Order: sequence, then structure tokens, then C-alpha cells
Amino acid sequence: MGDGAYDVVVVGAGPAGLAAARCAAESGARAAMVDDNPRPGGQIWRGEWMGREPCTTFCGTRVVAVPEPGVITLESFDGTLEIGYRKLVLATGARERFLPFPGWTLPHVMGAGGLQALAKSGLRIAGKKVVVAGSGPLLLAVAKYLRGHGADVRLIAEQADQAALTRFGAGLIRHPGKLAQAIGLRAGLLGIRYLTGCWPIAAGGAGVTLRRAGRTWDEPCDYLACGFGLIPNVELAALLGCGVGAGGVEVDEYQQTSVAGVYCAGEATGIGGLELSEVEGEIAGYAAVGRPEKAREFFRARESQRRFAAGLERAFALRNELKTLPGDDTLVCRCEDVTFGRVRQCPGWRDAKLHTRCGMGPCQGRVCGGALEFLLGWRAESVRPPVFPARIESLSGPRCPQP
Repeated sequence: MGDGAYDVVVVGAGPAGLAAARCAAESGARAAMVDDNPRPGGQIWRGEWMGREPCTTFCGTRVVAVPEPGVITLESFDGTLEIGYRKLVLATGARERFLPFPGWTLPHVMGAGGLQALAKSGLRIAGKKVVVAGSGPLLLAVAKYLRGHGADVRLIAEQADQAALTRFGAGLIRHPGKLAQAIGLRAGLLGIRYLTGCWPIAAGGAGVTLRRAGRTWDEPCDYLACGFGLIPNVELAALLGCGVGAGGVEVDEYQQTSVAGVYCAGEATGIGGLELSEVEGEIAGYAAVGRPEKAREFFRARESQRRFAAGLERAFALRNELKTLPGDDTLVCRCEDVTFGRVRQCPGWRDAKLHTRCGMGPCQGRVCGGALEFLLGWRAESVRPPVFPARIESLSGPRCPQP
């Protein structure tokens, strides 16, 4: 690792990563932050974060391998380098869960967060008819953003039933800040239909077919923004040997994983939202630099946010009817053109990879893996480098050490 290694390296520059890097840097640590986006902010503040970078930052850079303990291999457009660390904080965030249904691979069908990201990057959506469908509060945030940029949001289709959402809403009185956010979101969506117990069953060139209470109908739209919640990004943690459970990376009270010196914060430990990500990042940042007394100051806030996250998970749990959406001829692995009929003949994930190449394409199972976890109960059995598609020289060529 060498004497020139960073005291703390944070992987991910979203809310959790920024909080961890700030706390580490303010404590006097030599810190660095790595993120694959052009600028810090993560998905939630994509292109809109205006803060000051708290430490040395490698943007447009991915971690592709871990050649030895205390060293990570980074790849950017400019080349490859290795950096050493004494402590590592993983703030790798989450990604959208997509569920396959007939037509979900059509060009106008996108992830809800994906369409928002494209709009932030310059896609013209003014005047476009949009249906937002799936599950979770992200649908409301996306709809509000799209409407604010001129889109004609036709409706929001939420698969959760009204009774579950009413119970969840009543519980928001214990979280005044969240209640205010919810009221603000709904106020920004006045006039837009919000249909609970409603979900897409097929997409065609002119729109989407929706189902609600036994009734189906076609809704014309230019874009279908569709996402069924979020999935923690745990691949790098798994590659490092960290324990991973059903909800995400497993951590102790100081956000330390099962691997000594490796911490994890934010959505990678379980989906909980912005505030939980930030407070977990603060705990991880202080713990990583040996300031447990400062980390403990945030324990109560974290517990409150975790209770909110648990209620959120219950309210927006995916209904079993969604497991019947794909037919045998519906693609489930977009990268390798593998249908659901072929996949479900296999006894498990490894066998599906060997016999159908499901999960072997460029996304390395990041799309089909989340779908098959819900549809068939499968979970990835192992993670191998590279964590992301990488140039051969990044894994076998000469590397430029970074002090």
C-alpha cells in the first residue's frame, strides 16, 4: 500500500459519500472521493449539486478491480491508475428495479429515474405525453420534475394499494420533515391523476396498457417512465468480501462491514432515502478516522430515519400479481436476448448463466438480476472482477500508481 496511501477513500459522491468525505476531511484526514459521474452529487443531485468538493475527487472514474488489500484499480477516459487506502467507505448507492413485461424494451419505455436523468442532461421533454408507473416515492419526484420542465404528465400509476399508503401517510405525523416533503410533492402534482393499485401490463408503440381493479385500458404516451423501487449496489462490497444480506451490505453500529477497515453507508446498506444516507455517511466518515464519539452523535437520527425507511418498505411492497407480467417470450435479459421462458427452466442463477448467458452481458446482471430476484427468488451467488466493463489494459497493462 505504501506510505503515500490516502487515509480514507470514499467510493461514491452522492449524499452518503459526500457526507462521509466531508467528515473525514474536516477531521484532518487525507481523503479522496471516487465517482463515475462527471460531477459530484450522485443520481439525486445529478448536475445540480453546487457545493464545494470536500477532498481530492476523481470524477468520471470507476472502480473496476481490487488487486490487493488496501488498493483499488480505477479507470477513466484518460487511463488507469491505482490508489491505496487505509480505510475505505463504500457509498455506491442504488439503481432502479425494472420488471419485464411485454414491450418493456421499446425505445420509449425508460426507467423513471432514467428519464429524469436524461431530461437533466438535455433531453427535450416539453410537450411530451408521459405516463409514470411502478412503485415508490421516486415516481412522485420524477413526475414533479418532468412537469416542471414542460412535460404533459398524463397519470401516475402506483402498484401499491390505497390502504397501505393511507397507513403510511398517517405515520408521517411522527416525521414532520417527511410530512412537509410529501405535502410539497402532492401540491406540485395537482391535476395529475394518481392511481393506486394500478400497474403496466404491456407497452406498445403508441402508449401503455394499464390494469386496475380488474379493468385494463390503453393510455397514449410518448414516454413511459417505469420503475419498481430501488436495488442496493452491493457488487463492490461483495468483491471485497463484505457480508451482504437480503437488504444490502451488512454493517455494525459504526457502519463498518464484516471486513475490517471497510465501511458502507447510504442506499447500499438498504433503501432509506436522502436523510438516512447522509446520516449514515456522517457516521461512517467519523468512524473511519477514529472519532467514534462524533459518530455516536448521529445514532439517534439514524434510528429515526431507519424507522421511516421500514415503514416505506412495507407500504410499497411489490404485489404478487407483478410476477405474472412476463410471458415465455418476454425478454428478461436485454443484453443477451434471453427470454423468461428459457430462464425459468433453469434451477438457479448459476445454471441460467451457464445455459442461457443470462446476466453475462455488459450490465453483468444489474438489470435482469433484480428482476429475477423478485420473479424467481434468485440472488447472485458471486461477484468477480471487473466490477464494470473495463478495458483490457486496465486489468493487465501497466498501471500508474497514485500517491
